[in-house]
Order: sequence, then C-alpha cells, then structure tokens
Amino acid sequence: MGRLELIQSLTGHEGRVWNVAWHPKGNFLASCGEDKIIRIWGKQGNKWVLKTILTDGHQRTIREMSWSPCGNRFASASFDATTAIWDKASENFECIATLEGHENEVKSVAFSKSGVFLATCSRDKSVWVWEVQDDEFECAAVLNAHTQDVKKVVWHPQEDILASASYDNTVKLFKEDLSDHDWTCVATLDAHESTVWSLAFEKTGARLATCSDDQTVKIWKEYKPGNPEGIVTPLNESVWKCVCALHGFHSRTIYDIAWCHITGLLATACGDDIIRVFKEEASCDPNQPTFELVHACHNAHSEDVNAVKWNPCVEGMLASASDSGEIRIWQYQD
Repeated sequence: MGRLELIQSLTGHEGRVWNVAWHPKGNFLASCGEDKIIRIWGKQGNKWVLKTILTDGHQRTIREMSWSPCGNRFASASFDATTAIWDKASENFECIATLEGHENEVKSVAFSKSGVFLATCSRDKSVWVWEVQDDEFECAAVLNAHTQDVKKVVWHPQEDILASASYDNTVKLFKEDLSDHDWTCVATLDAHESTVWSLAFEKTGARLATCSDDQTVKIWKEYKPGNPEGIVTPLNESVWKCVCALHGFHSRTIYDIAWCHITGLLATACGDDIIRVFKEEASCDPNQPTFELVHACHNAHSEDVNAVKWNPCVEGMLASASDSGEIRIWQYQD
C-alpha cells in the first residue's frame, strides 16, 4: 500500500477553489475559484510560493484553466459565459482575447496537444471548438450532441480527438472530418447512471477513465478496426467499450479524476473529502483490467475535494483543490 505525504498547503483564495492546472514543464501551478482571481504558484527553494495574481479577466467565478502545450499562454473558463486567453508576452501574463458565444456558464476549457484547437463547454449544453492561429481564435464548430449541461472537455493526448462529459450521464467523443472540416460525434459512452463529472485519458490515449455522481469510475478501451480481439467496428471507426468499473470505494460524488502519465496511477477527488489512489494490477487481462485501491487519504481537505492533478514531470506529485479555499501539494510514496 502507498500513501500521500502532504508537502505544502497553499492559501490565499477566498471561497472555494474549483481547479488547478500544472504548467507543461511542471514548474508552475495555476489555481482558480470563486473569488474570480487566478493565482500562479512556483517553486522557490523547497517551497511553493505565489508568483502572480491575475484579477481583471472575469466578472464571475472562474471554473477551470488550461495551459497551451508551449506553456506561454493559458485559457480560463468562467461562469460569466466567457473564456479568457492569457499570454506571457513579457514577464507578466496579459489577457489578449476574450472568447464569447456561450449562453451560460463556461464549465471547462482545454487546449489540444497539437495546440491547433481549444475546446470549451457550457451549461448551455454545447461544446465549442476554436481554431488557434497565432493570436486569433476562430470558432470552428458548435457541437450540440449533449442534452444537458456539459461539465468537462478533455483532448486525446496524441490526436485531435475531443471527449466531453455531461449531466446527461454520457461521454461523447468528437473528431474532425478532414474531407469537409466538419466536427462530428464519433462515439457515445453510455454506462454511468448519473452525471459524468470528469474524465482523463491514459498516456497513449487508448483508454479513458470517467467518474460520476453515481460514485463509480469506469475504464473504457478503444478497439480500432482490425483489432486482434475481433471486436466488430464500423468502417474506419473505433469502438469504445467499458472494460472495468470501480464501485464500492466512494461514498459521495466523484468530482474529478486524474491518470498519471508517468506512473499509470489513478487519483480521484470526492465529495467525502477523500483523495483515493488506484493502481492497475500487473499481469491482468487488458480487456478486463483490475485496479486496486492503494491509498485513501481521509480528510485530505476539510471540505469537498474538487480537483486532483498529477504533475506532468515530477513522478508522484499531486495537486488538489477544495471548497475549503485551500490547495494542497502531495507526494505519493509506494
């Protein structure tokens, strides 16, 4: 069994902290929340310290942020129905664009791995795909595949494939048809019994983890045409199947899930104030994988844990955010 060792607690936000986002190099951490302020933290010696405060981007709660692959800019999504683009032209970040179009709160934002696209989603049930050209952001598609509030958007780690999670209990995957540049829904993942709050691809993108208000985690696997398992697929399209369900571990809504691209560990953020870490058992059938709970960090925060994010470069380092207004940095030890 492993354990999470608390490295440091970061304070300063007023009200709940909704999300945290690691810089691609893992040396900075951005946080946002109810106070409409973005804070950027950096390492100074052995301590994490506040480096930057950004206050003039939004009029309401900031729900999420996403760094661009180059790390020179990030986007922030807000309940004011806008997405702000921040660029580090000099020493400081400046808001260079405000993206409008959603009718209600923007719940999530994500840059694609290629840096060519930005995705946003909203309470208005839509997912927008923006094409990035230098400092210009042009709407490439408005996707209305969901029937309820869309909670989360995440890009495939290697391809320009977009996944979204919704209050309608489903996950949708979208892909651009290069023949006419239209974005279409290529898969609907339907196994949860309540709101899907978050999702995370594994390193290769061949599997996807989802978490829900139904207190379960589902692991989905992609079967491509001609797969050795003999799974029948549509012409030139993949099929995604649920190959594992983790149930009985969480007692309340699972708000976030993170799949570490270094260790393969899964971490969950739950409304029962617990951070849980799961490890895939070796030598298991890849078509029926099993994950064991290797650590449950009780009272990880004094209130709901809203987000967990693995550092992309430092093995075992995890950041979490909570309704308590606190951010915590953890180190996982076997």
